[in-house]
Amino acid sequence: MRLALFEPDIPQNTGAIARLAACLGLPLDIIEPAGFPVSDRAFRRAGMDYLDRVEITRHPCFKAFDEWRRAGAHRLVLATTKAELAYTDFAFATRDIILLGRESAGAPAHVHASADERIRVPMREGLRSLNVALAAAMIAGEAVRQSTLLTLSARSACA
Repeated sequence: MRLALFEPDIPQNTGAIARLAACLGLPLDIIEPAGFPVSDRAFRRAGMDYLDRVEITRHPCFKAFDEWRRAGAHRLVLATTKAELAYTDFAFATRDIILLGRESAGAPAHVHASADERIRVPMREGLRSLNVALAAAMIAGEAVRQSTLLTLSARSACA
């Protein structure tokens, strides 16, 4: 299972998602172009020392990413506000790539068309969307829970 970001444009969110991926043991794919250099201070600060603990693969464009994931028989699961199916009602699989769109614009039509599945985070009526890092945490947490990819430490997160 993997997380992927389509042309991320906020370095702090990308850093936070990289940290999430490290903690959950998920590889992270970044589909270029990003709206910032990966050497950006804000990206590094948000990712902290966790950036060395996550496998990050950069793809030069969506076409290259899509060809790569199809060759690897990965199912592309797009998180989008336009989906009908709630992520909590979705059956995740170990070959899934959970793709999150750009913070400023989501995912364009050609990305929607390439997705094998579309899921959403249910929200109150009249609200647009969650922060992409929060959505990633909610969806990835459920995906990992379903797949039992992670053996959690018995130590409390608050210790």
